[in-house]
Amino acid sequence: MKKTKTLFIAQAGIIAALYVVLTLFAQGFNLANGAIQCRFSEALTILPFFTPAAIPGVTIGCLLSNIINSCAVPDIIFGSFATLIGCIGTYALRKYRILCSVSPVISNALIIPFILKYAYGSPDAIPFMMLTVGIGEVITCMVFGEILLNALFPIRNQLFGDTHEVRTVFRKKEAATN
Repeated sequence: MKKTKTLFIAQAGIIAALYVVLTLFAQGFNLANGAIQCRFSEALTILPFFTPAAIPGVTIGCLLSNIINSCAVPDIIFGSFATLIGCIGTYALRKYRILCSVSPVISNALIIPFILKYAYGSPDAIPFMMLTVGIGEVITCMVFGEILLNALFPIRNQLFGDTHEVRTVFRKKEAATN
């Protein structure tokens, strides 16, 4: 029991640190914030597919990234909340691999434009920002996230432990393709 709790905390901490590093990297290219954003770290929202420890890990990483980047308080709170919703959705949809990366896209595309408009005074229309944020999220969550999922799947047991649910989902997929 204690080993499981320690593993959960360690995984969450490592994921949070990765999120911060990837966000700072994206910020170096001015891609982490704004109406047109492509946070590479958002690809980590696919990790709840493998472990529930990714939910607090990604959320805390987002919170810390927003604090480090001196974001407005509403962005720190509601931006992190949007990521939390996305991660919970990924975890809830983990049995449906094709859908598990949709939740972060939707939550961020719906919430972040309001933050940009009311916390930062962006002159762009909310529907336009929903589109631009949504496109960035599709790139990071659905494209990069899917690449990450496929790269991590062969070594999932070494990284996240043996998860019966993940094995079952991929066995069904493999059986359908054969």
